[in-house]
Amino acid sequence: MIRVRFAPSPTGNLHIGGARTALFNWLYAKAKGGQFILRIEDTDRQRSKDDYLKEILDSMRWLGFHWDEIYYQSQRSGIYKKFAEKLIDEGKAYYQKPEYGNQKPEYGNQKPGYRDQRPQGELDNLQEAIVFKVQPCAVKINDLIHGEIEFDAQLIKDQVLIKSDGTPTYNFACVVDDASMEITHVVRGDDHISNTPKQALLYQALGFDMPNFAHLPLILDKSGGRLSKRTQATAISEYRQLGFLPQALVNYLLLLGWSPGENREIIDLEEAMKHFDIKDANKTAAVFDLDKLNWVSNHYIKISPAEEITNLLTPMILEKFPQAKEYCSDRQWLENLIRLYQGRINTLRDFLEWADFFFLNEITVAEELKDKFLNQDLSREFRMFIERLQGLKLFNPPSIEEAFRNLVKDLNISSRKLIHPIRVALTAKTVGPGLFEVISFLGRERAKRRLDNWINKEGKDEL
Repeated sequence: MIRVRFAPSPTGNLHIGGARTALFNWLYAKAKGGQFILRIEDTDRQRSKDDYLKEILDSMRWLGFHWDEIYYQSQRSGIYKKFAEKLIDEGKAYYQKPEYGNQKPEYGNQKPGYRDQRPQGELDNLQEAIVFKVQPCAVKINDLIHGEIEFDAQLIKDQVLIKSDGTPTYNFACVVDDASMEITHVVRGDDHISNTPKQALLYQALGFDMPNFAHLPLILDKSGGRLSKRTQATAISEYRQLGFLPQALVNYLLLLGWSPGENREIIDLEEAMKHFDIKDANKTAAVFDLDKLNWVSNHYIKISPAEEITNLLTPMILEKFPQAKEYCSDRQWLENLIRLYQGRINTLRDFLEWADFFFLNEITVAEELKDKFLNQDLSREFRMFIERLQGLKLFNPPSIEEAFRNLVKDLNISSRKLIHPIRVALTAKTVGPGLFEVISFLGRERAKRRLDNWINKEGKDEL
C-alpha cells in the first residue's frame, strides 16, 4: 500500500508552498488507495508554537486534507536515541563534544573530543552530540519527477544525528520516521533535493529500505524569484479570511504543478483522483498568479448555491457591519442580493466592499466623486425621481426603470446625465449591478432618504 506523509514544522503558518505539497501527497494517496500521514516536526523547542500548530491543523481541515494518522516528533525522542546508539555500536557514528564542531576525524589518529564508544555516564551522553561518519561513495536517486540524480558523498561532511541538547537533527529524524512509519513515497519540494543524498546514506547505514522520492519544482513569483510573503506566499488562513473558497484554492494549487489535460483549468478533486499520478507532475517551476487565482475563485463562487454563499457571508457581514442585523434577518432579501453579486466577485470579501452601502445607515461620497458627478444642482431632477418612485405600486426593477425612462424623456435629457449622479448619491460608487436592481434592493424609503440628502445640499459629506 502507498503511504505518503506531509511533515510541517509548527514554526510558522501553513503557506502556499506547503499547502501544495500537502495536496499532492494527499491526492496521490487517495488516487492510489493509499494512506496519508501527517507528521508534526516539532523538535525545535524554541520556535515551535501552539498557535502555529493550530493554524496548520485548521488549514488542513479547511482545505479538506484529512489525514489517516498523525505523529509528533517531540514524542519520539527515545526512538531517535535508540537508532543513533545503534550506529555508534556498529562503528558508523561517534560522539562529539560541542566545542569541536562536526569536522571529520582523522581515523586511526582521532583528534580530542571524538569518541567511538558509548559514554558510561548519562551526563556525558547529554553533553555530547552523535555524529554520523560519511563514507566516500556515489549516491544515485531515481526521482519520480526528475529521473536519475547522482551525488558525490565526498562533498558531504559528517552529519550530526543527535545534537548536544539531545534533540535529533532534521535529516536523521526524517529517515527514522519515514522508515518506522513505512512511508513508501516521499513527495516534497525541490528545496529538499540537497537533503536527499544525506538521507540516502542514513537509510543504507541503518539497513532501511529507501522510499521513492519525488521532488516538486518550486513555486515562483511573476518575476521568476522564489515565492515569498511579499509576493503572495500568504498563510492559508489569510486566504480563508480574504474570502477564498477552499475548493477554489485547492483547484488552483493543483494547477501549480499538474495539469488535467486538454487545457482545462477547472477540475474538482473527485475527478482529479481518477487521473492523478505523481509521475505526471510538472518538471518545471510553477508561477503563482494572483489574477489566475481570482479567476478560479470567481468560477467557484459563481457556481455555488446562493444559500451556501449566504451562510458563509452572513457572519462576515455582521462582523463588519453590526448595524446590519435587521437587513440580514430578511434571509430571502439577503440571498437574492448575494445572487446579484455572485458572478461579479472573486472573493467573499469583495462582496463586503462592493455591497457595503446596503448595510450602512450612512454612506460617505468621496470628494472626487462629488466633484465629478454631483457638482451641479440636481435638486429638481432628484425630487421628481423621488416622486415617481413613491408613486409606484410595484417597487421592482422593471417598474423603477420605466419610471426613470419616462422621467428623462419628460425632462428632455439624456439618461447619462442623471443615471451616474443617482448611482453615486445612492451608493457612493460609480460601478456595480444595474442601477434599477440596486434601487429595488435598497428599498423605497432608503432610496428616498439618500436622494433627499442631496436636494439643495451640494457638498454634504455624510449621507
